[in-house]
Amino acid sequence: MPTSFIITLLVLFLGVSLKTSKALVPFACDPNDGTRRNLPFCQVKLPIQTRVNDLIGRMTLQEKVGLLVNNAAAVPRLGIKGYEWWSEALHGVSNVGPGTKFGGAFPVATSFPQVITTAASFNATLWEAIGQVVSDEARAMFNGGAAGLTYWSPNVNIFRDPRWGRGQETPGEDPVVAGKYAASYVRGLQGNDGNRLKVAACCKHFTAYDLDNWNGVDRFHFNAKVSKQDMVDTFDVPFRMCVKEGKVASVMCSYNQVNGIPTCADPNLLKKTVRGQWRLDGYIVSDCDSVGVYYGQQHYTSTPEEAAADAIKAGLDLNCGPFLGQHTEDAVKKGLLNEAEINNALLNTLTVQMRLGMFDGEPSSQPYGNLGPAEVCSPAHQELALEAARQGIVLLKNHGPSLPLSTRRHHSVAIVGPNSNVTVTMIGNYAGVACGYTTPLQGIERYSKIIYQQGCADVACVSDQQFGAAIDAARQADATILVMGLDQSIEAEFRDRTGLLLPGRQQELVSKVACSLEGPNCIGLNVWWAH
Repeated sequence: MPTSFIITLLVLFLGVSLKTSKALVPFACDPNDGTRRNLPFCQVKLPIQTRVNDLIGRMTLQEKVGLLVNNAAAVPRLGIKGYEWWSEALHGVSNVGPGTKFGGAFPVATSFPQVITTAASFNATLWEAIGQVVSDEARAMFNGGAAGLTYWSPNVNIFRDPRWGRGQETPGEDPVVAGKYAASYVRGLQGNDGNRLKVAACCKHFTAYDLDNWNGVDRFHFNAKVSKQDMVDTFDVPFRMCVKEGKVASVMCSYNQVNGIPTCADPNLLKKTVRGQWRLDGYIVSDCDSVGVYYGQQHYTSTPEEAAADAIKAGLDLNCGPFLGQHTEDAVKKGLLNEAEINNALLNTLTVQMRLGMFDGEPSSQPYGNLGPAEVCSPAHQELALEAARQGIVLLKNHGPSLPLSTRRHHSVAIVGPNSNVTVTMIGNYAGVACGYTTPLQGIERYSKIIYQQGCADVACVSDQQFGAAIDAARQADATILVMGLDQSIEAEFRDRTGLLLPGRQQELVSKVACSLEGPNCIGLNVWWAH
């Protein structure tokens, strides 16, 4: 029997991996519209603030309120189409959120590794390059009517508790690394054309949010008790760097409370810190239904009108969800809010839309107007995704001559584990439809004869029924690779982990396969999205 060794590959979300509905591109100031094209807000040579103030001054209160929500209403008499603010681009253009629609000329988009993997490269140049590719594809899809231009990414929350189900989305637990990632990725997304935005990024979720559903507490009822020092030294850092260094166009407030106050109703966090101290040049948006949550579930206010007024007075400009659209007008009528405060909110959102060119007429005649389907999933984009995966891999130990594998020494390889032949599982959450999928099994069989046994029926791994076949496969091969780990059934948004070990009997499988092999070499390569 040939000397064998084992590689334990705990892998998920190294995904290297592509949208459109034939809808009208949402833009205003159509040059063919003779009645409106000469209005001041359509004059590109005027200062943006002058244009925005002119536009706001032409709208009724009802029309203004219709623009306070993510599915902003059309204002037909001014030639303004409806617009969906909610799109996602965590590690590629995503199909999460109603703002993007895969299909037609855009069935797929480049999918980069999950953020926790990419962050492990510690390569800010790579992070910015990924943002540039994602925004190229986002602009191409916008030009084809398949996407918007406002992307609520990246997630730069501090991954303090490794059981958090959304830790996979973040750059990790280090505030400075998270901040550098935020600034770099945002610069890539938004471009470097002065005040003009390629797309508008959003750093989320401000702040102290690292629990979704654990031990009877969910994110809608979570009150993070944070000292002033911890806030300044830890939780503020990535958001401050995102705003001040990345010049991000948006910040999203979170569901939870911080020291008893909902983040989306806290003027100290929003108006004083984000906009006042850090000088955000953009808009502040709520996480989806956050305002409704602090009224209906946290019972922070007595009436919905008070909740709407508190949000806008605190500095919120846009509500993901319908709440402000339903209750803001009544808040004004009851004297809880004045129309000037609504105007301030619209000043911030409309300014971002004008910086995106959405009030400059036909998009095809503007910068980025030539981007189309050819830019999506191009060979260069897919190669960058592969390089990002390579750079994010962390080799913990390589004892002796175990690695690299060699086709001269390793004529057969046993592939064992519940994630050996998965596709979408490896891409991670907040993804789109990838250009293509290559499983670990498919990738390795290009280079060697494969002996494949799953070992566990799935990641839950409740039975050892398949262990014997997996051990036999390992004994027959020159090398063994175990592909273990998690999937969204174990760790996901609104699903925190209950422990940090491999699920079910996976560790038992690893140990039994390793102990069955001859030779001294045993290599553990831990590469999964959460650690």
